[in-house]
Amino acid sequence: MATEKPLKIAIVAGEESGDLLGADIVQALKRMTGREVRLVGIGGRHLQALGLVPLFDGAEIALMGLSAILRDLPRLMRRISQTAGAVAAETPDCLITIDSPDFSLRVAKKVRAADPSIPIVHYVCPSVWAWRPGRAPAMKPYVDHILCILPFEVKELSRLGGPQGTYVGHRLAHDPGVLSAARAQIQPRDLSGDRIKTLLVLPGSRRGEVSRLIEPFGETVSILRQRGHQLRLLLPTVPHVADLVRASVARWDQEPEIILDPERKWQAFGKADAALIASGTVSLELALSGVPTISCYRLDPVMRMVQGLVRVWSAALPNLITDQAIVPEHYNQYVRPRYLARQLEALFSDTAYRSWQKDGFAEVVRRMATDRPSGEIAAEVVMGCIKKAVGSRQ
Repeated sequence: MATEKPLKIAIVAGEESGDLLGADIVQALKRMTGREVRLVGIGGRHLQALGLVPLFDGAEIALMGLSAILRDLPRLMRRISQTAGAVAAETPDCLITIDSPDFSLRVAKKVRAADPSIPIVHYVCPSVWAWRPGRAPAMKPYVDHILCILPFEVKELSRLGGPQGTYVGHRLAHDPGVLSAARAQIQPRDLSGDRIKTLLVLPGSRRGEVSRLIEPFGETVSILRQRGHQLRLLLPTVPHVADLVRASVARWDQEPEIILDPERKWQAFGKADAALIASGTVSLELALSGVPTISCYRLDPVMRMVQGLVRVWSAALPNLITDQAIVPEHYNQYVRPRYLARQLEALFSDTAYRSWQKDGFAEVVRRMATDRPSGEIAAEVVMGCIKKAVGSRQ
């Protein structure tokens, strides 16, 4: 009996998070089919460990914010054409584009034009429910299926006339670090007023975020200390902004313990009484871990000019998942340290405010639950698209 030929999968993943999602799918495809999986395209260290030789460094397309995209537009357009041409020339069994929609969806559109027979799956639904809803129907001619990581996105895609979507779950819901932090958070803890409070400070993973929030976060810490609180400050961060963080917190009244090790990050989540964060995926990490949270953000100048286009009522993922204002949010001129300090005080203690937020996070966990890891569900969708494409050619 002849051995089945290897699956050839093209992947476009720029961000570290997308690289992890891609690796999950590839490993699940191998287990599901028993076949070798050969990779082409763009990806980071996790996909490279599975055999991908990237066309170029995926960090080139890991851009955040309209300002960064506009600044690098000529180079990005060249990379889009290069990537689409290379993928189409390889005639893969499927193209999987992951997140980074301003880059990856343009690649998908060019690949569809070059070879309509290649099925295309996009992983991580663009935030069409938040702004630019016209992107949903615009994707339909060149994206066959969207793998959604938030439970409300399938319905939103259908409502807006976009491609078919499947909720595959979020890898964080099965992440061992999140689960260990959640177990630590449900243990009884002393919430009396005179104890040392453990505060997580998470000013963002990008230099712009850190630069805009580190000063008001430091002022918030000062005010808490002035109001008589003894604090243990824990600041998990990532290597590429660690030097900026160190230099910035050196001016604080109390310097936080900077954490770079991922395992120690989850230990910090388990110990924390509350968190002060830059708005982003970390709000979901904290919700799944059960850590009471306050979210802040200051937009870059270009995004401030277009913020009127944003249609969603909240930017905090736990709020959108539950359709409740669980996580308080503070933006731009409303990032006010005196106010933040008083909200954190309410989360430090055994208050109805703290209990209500913790109950809301339990609802986030319930709504995001899946019976299997997201990579397995995603791999099934990919194989379904491949089989459908094969059938249409016969």
